[in-house]
Amino acid sequence: MSYMEEKTKIATRQSYGEKLAELGEKNKNIIVLDADLSGATKTNIFAKKFPDRFIDVGIAEQNMFGIAAGLSTYGKIPYASTFAMFAAGRAYDQIRNSICYPKLNVKICATHAGITVGEDGATHQMIEDISLMRTIPNMIVMCTSDDIQTKWAVEEISKINGPVYLRLCRLASEVIYEEKQKFEIGKGIQIGNGTDATIIATGITVQEALKAKKKLATEGINIRVVDIHTIKPIDKELIVKLAKDVKLVVSIEEHAPQGGLGSAVCEVLAEVEPKKVIRMGIKDEFGKSGKAEELMKYFKIDSEAIIEKVKENKSIGFCPMFFV
Repeated sequence: MSYMEEKTKIATRQSYGEKLAELGEKNKNIIVLDADLSGATKTNIFAKKFPDRFIDVGIAEQNMFGIAAGLSTYGKIPYASTFAMFAAGRAYDQIRNSICYPKLNVKICATHAGITVGEDGATHQMIEDISLMRTIPNMIVMCTSDDIQTKWAVEEISKINGPVYLRLCRLASEVIYEEKQKFEIGKGIQIGNGTDATIIATGITVQEALKAKKKLATEGINIRVVDIHTIKPIDKELIVKLAKDVKLVVSIEEHAPQGGLGSAVCEVLAEVEPKKVIRMGIKDEFGKSGKAEELMKYFKIDSEAIIEKVKENKSIGFCPMFFV
């Protein structure tokens, strides 16, 4: 596993826009749709290069996904983008019934997910989308952690004949991986070999877990980090393997743990390897308006919160599963 020591920061929405424009050169069947937010979702990069393959439907997200569904039946590969709140939230019916039920080849690329939207506040901070999307049959759900991984995912999902939900972030995140890193849909990535705790993270929280790992190592506490970029289908084999020989399992996400990554991890372990799991996330409350980094601290999903949880619980051994 190769990851960067020198950290550059790039928002995954920017990576999405750049790769999408590059992909448009290779595949003429790719059509991009947006709902009056192309400057924010970065689909405007594609629009400038391929205006004849870009459709701005205006503020009509439900209509956009209906159009995307129709285009896919004519052999096109639609990438439909808006904020996560307006995709998984406002257009849930169209995604479920018009795209996933007939298993149509539509890529739902939702930016501005989670509380790192920042000052826009709770109405725009989607913290339920992973839960909503992963319960729909036929849907693949992904949440990428950095620039390299996002660019891989944008191209890789074009090769899948079926619906995909790709969750993207507004806030610039650290570039974790090197260009040579290999990824596979449905396979997580283990970073480190510590045996004191396994931290299972997704999206922007992967960088926070790696910061915590580095700090804890200076105190003699060795943890390993697991990057779960595909939440559905989740890497059951890796999760079970890395829970077996460790004292503590922690999941962390920029999302509600109920229904999100935390629930997905617990579902896997409950059937095979019962273990106490500390689930970190935005717990049964709406977001707030504020600076993104401050909100991560407030909701206790930053590196310092991980360090605190590991220190509080590092002496825990095997016990029947219960959720925190």
